[in-house]
Amino acid sequence: MLLIFMGLFLMTFLICVFILLMQFLWMHVNDLVGKGVEVSVLAEFFIYAAVTVVPLALPLAILLASLITFGNLGEKFELTAMKSAGVSLFRIMRPLTITIALISVGAFFFSNYVLPRSQVKLWTLIFSLRQKSPELDIPVGEFYDGISGYNIYVGKKSKEGTLYDLIIYDLSEGFKNSTVMLADSGKIYFTADNKYLQLELYNGESFENLKQQQKKQSSKQEQIPYRRETFSKKVMLIDFDTDFNRYDESVLRDQHVAKNAAELVRSIDSVKVIAHSRSYDQSMDLVKHKYFARDRQTGRQLLDSVQLATNPHPKGKDVDSLFATLTPTQQQNALRTAIDKAKSQGDQIEYNALLLDDSQRYIRKHAIELHRKFTLAFACLIFFFIGAPLGAIIRKGGLGAPVVISVVMFIIYYIIDNTGFKMAREALWPTWAGMWLSSAVLLPIGIFLTYKAATDSALLNPEAWVKQFDRLKEWTLKKAKQAKRKFKANR
Repeated sequence: MLLIFMGLFLMTFLICVFILLMQFLWMHVNDLVGKGVEVSVLAEFFIYAAVTVVPLALPLAILLASLITFGNLGEKFELTAMKSAGVSLFRIMRPLTITIALISVGAFFFSNYVLPRSQVKLWTLIFSLRQKSPELDIPVGEFYDGISGYNIYVGKKSKEGTLYDLIIYDLSEGFKNSTVMLADSGKIYFTADNKYLQLELYNGESFENLKQQQKKQSSKQEQIPYRRETFSKKVMLIDFDTDFNRYDESVLRDQHVAKNAAELVRSIDSVKVIAHSRSYDQSMDLVKHKYFARDRQTGRQLLDSVQLATNPHPKGKDVDSLFATLTPTQQQNALRTAIDKAKSQGDQIEYNALLLDDSQRYIRKHAIELHRKFTLAFACLIFFFIGAPLGAIIRKGGLGAPVVISVVMFIIYYIIDNTGFKMAREALWPTWAGMWLSSAVLLPIGIFLTYKAATDSALLNPEAWVKQFDRLKEWTLKKAKQAKRKFKANR
């Protein structure tokens, strides 16, 4: 069983890694294409990306391998022969169960120690690639915006590299201070240190807005000065660093993807203490110095003083009664003051909520990453107890039906897991509930399928379902006849 399973597992695992790697590459294709990076950098990117998709490819590979393994055994009646010899399904699954349990433990340690380091290196590499300037390839007959702050149009291009009919929009100082340059011809090339572009223009004109130098006009109509320049040769130097500069990995040191379980727990506990202290200070400030104490007493004292000035013998101390004694002007002033204070207090509360929200978001990200290390490892075990009994029930081997079933089950798992992740990320559910949602849904399915396979249930046999439908139909007709006879007897 181990020899059959492990061979299929290695094959399906490599296939799943390749498929997920292509999906990841498609998501970041814009960061790679046209940058002119070396082959070693691309190889490094693929290695780190492959390591990153391993936790997601592992459960899918286990599901597919177990389906094919037990499907082949069922299709060749080897499971029937073993059961006839008195070997139960649980005994047949025992060596694979132990193996999958060890793989699940290894998956946790992989996610805890290897994955954080690879993710730090991968995202550092992605950020570095995003900042790298693309290769200079100016097309003919269309505007090129590959140079930051410039749009360049080239009418035609010679074999020697000379550009003709140039239109250049210099937007580096903003749209209102843009410069437009027209030239009959020109050349563009890199400086010796590959950090700048040197642009030589011949026989042209330039138009520049002088919005920044505009003085205040006394007339109502605004007039924007501009400068026009005619040149026979003009040389420009443009920042365009083509070197590949790596980011320092320390910039991701405090991110949740760079930490193992122990570091995540420490970070969560530390930020929880800070958030609790901040929340306590804000609530105490509200209770002691804001509405509930000082402002309320001040308002009552003000109303008392006004009421005593108008009526030396007040009948009560009720706020509404005191407010009614004020003149209309005083009432308007009091209401305006109350509204301003209420708005000010509301703004303060919103600001305090934003301060707390940063801490809560930090805690949620770390808690999600902590639970993910366990849920992905546990998913390996769940998918085995779905794939093995399902393969024994359907009794179909090869790469046909098992692949279809595996893809459907994995899509269901991915949708449920992604839904729980979003619920936890947006704080609509507790973090543990959102991250363990997929396991809570699929675990009963695995237990049910294992029970059905162990009891030789014809769960997916069409003939059995037809028989059950015929029995249900006969029972329904029998009940209908009984109800009809009872209705006639009552009449």
